[in-house]
Amino acid sequence: EKSQDCMYLQYCKVCQSYKAPRSHHCRKCNRCVMKMDHHCPWINNCCGYQNHASFTLFLLLAPLGCIHASFIFVMTMYTQLYNRISFGWSSVKIDMSPAKRDPRPIIPFGLSAFAASLFALGLALGTTIAVGMLFIIQMKVILTNKTSIESWIEEKAKDRIQYYQTGETFIFPYDMGSKWKNFKQVFTWSGIPEGDGLDWPVRDGCHQYTLTIEQLKQKADKRVRSVRYRAIEDYSGVCCPVTKGVKTFFTTPCTEEPRIALSKGDLILATRGLKHWMYGEKILDSDADGGIRERGWFPRKCVEKCQYDSETDQPVDGEKKNR
Repeated sequence: EKSQDCMYLQYCKVCQSYKAPRSHHCRKCNRCVMKMDHHCPWINNCCGYQNHASFTLFLLLAPLGCIHASFIFVMTMYTQLYNRISFGWSSVKIDMSPAKRDPRPIIPFGLSAFAASLFALGLALGTTIAVGMLFIIQMKVILTNKTSIESWIEEKAKDRIQYYQTGETFIFPYDMGSKWKNFKQVFTWSGIPEGDGLDWPVRDGCHQYTLTIEQLKQKADKRVRSVRYRAIEDYSGVCCPVTKGVKTFFTTPCTEEPRIALSKGDLILATRGLKHWMYGEKILDSDADGGIRERGWFPRKCVEKCQYDSETDQPVDGEKKNR
């Protein structure tokens, strides 16, 4: 509504518009998502402002359903094996032949059925643990009125302030100070979240653009720390390249972030790095690519540092200082 507020907002080159506070662009959905938490491949959608409550309930109900299934599997195997197990002095014998009793069971319980039930029980218990942990993580961020991305932004804010010793104090603006108030921001009786996804209530001492200003500072800091590299080998963009060395193959980053293909001579701005991999953005012709950026991981041995880059002649973030 106020054009002067644009200076506090991030601009999305893909969507060709300004991002609302708490919004982020999703590469999978190819759009900006309000209050984006993450992209979930299991629901083939982003978890954000409109469906945060529904997604969290899914994380609760899925383990409960698996617990119910586990109980059924356990009771099935117990009742079917009760009359088949004989205990001797030195061994335990299980008779998996058809039960000699009347009436015969509607579904015969043989060796294959026992193996399938045991395998399904393992899947149910594994899903209960894995999805249950995700539910606990989601509830922690909801009770502080954050998303997973905003928790990472807050950590980077503390890191930036400590690194530069600016003396600033970053206060997360959307934490109302009460877990119940934060809970009501997501869960409502109607199922429709409060607000419009653009304007949010903030705590005292903060305003609507406190978080976006911090994001702009972090982006500026990333540009300062970025290092220019030039590709000296071609790289196809595969997840685990065989031709780039054994260590590169086995230390591929365990993340869903993309890999970028490189051709000899390409320029890349690297922002962070591991021992055998680096993450950065390929420098493209802005007129030819239509504003689309190519960012991702690539093997370190495929590039070399540009020697005469006065703007970014620094070590890669992560090598400069172990913080």
